[in-house]
Amino acid sequence: MNRLRLYAPLLLALFALAMPAAQAQSETAPTGAEILALAREAAGGDQWANARTLSLSGRAIFYGETGYEPRAVADDYRMWRIFDPDREVAHGADGKVRIIAKSGDRLVFEVGFDGETTWTERGITPKAEADRFWASNFGFGIIRHAGKPGFVATRMPDDALAGHALYMVQLTDPGGGQTLFGVDRESHAIRSMGFRTPKGWHQRLYDDFVELQNPRWLQARHVTLYYDGRKANEVFWTETRVNGDIDAGLFEPPVE
Repeated sequence: MNRLRLYAPLLLALFALAMPAAQAQSETAPTGAEILALAREAAGGDQWANARTLSLSGRAIFYGETGYEPRAVADDYRMWRIFDPDREVAHGADGKVRIIAKSGDRLVFEVGFDGETTWTERGITPKAEADRFWASNFGFGIIRHAGKPGFVATRMPDDALAGHALYMVQLTDPGGGQTLFGVDRESHAIRSMGFRTPKGWHQRLYDDFVELQNPRWLQARHVTLYYDGRKANEVFWTETRVNGDIDAGLFEPPVE
């Protein structure tokens, strides 16, 4: 009891010193919206957020649900996007997209969306099946619209990835769709993204960044995709083209 009385004044003094520091940290801590604004600027600012088209090419590795060896390797992997400037749904198809994966002369798969119809190398995809597919794959681009009315950015507990300290922010779209973004505390690059899908919890990790100019664009050249913690595929982008012309016929579904 005597020891408690002896140290009580010291403990109170330390507590009093700690309180202003904690309050100052709380007052200066960035909000979710402020963090996403920093990420937007690091990614390329308005030029990134308002991009019209994107063409990417590289290679990809695809894994199965069991085993450790790849089920397919695409040495020629390409994606073309025409963005929807009014996008409001995080995890549904938007704009136009075409993806082709080839291994040598062999077609691994292809998928396209012309704004209404989804199709693959097997033909037109029924809408219900297409909706499930896009709900498991679309999600990153919604961050470009984070500052618009109807979107809510909520800061979540900080995290770390591969030695990089991250701000974690949950972005909720006007329809209630949620996406969790991990933003590098130093560079403000977007290093992770995650959301719930019909296939489980989907997470993407981004690395090996390169900054392009005219327009300014921060591109991750290594993207790793997971479902429920299991690695599903890796993509290695080697060429990036922003706002280039894309032939509209590229998105047309096959004639059945």
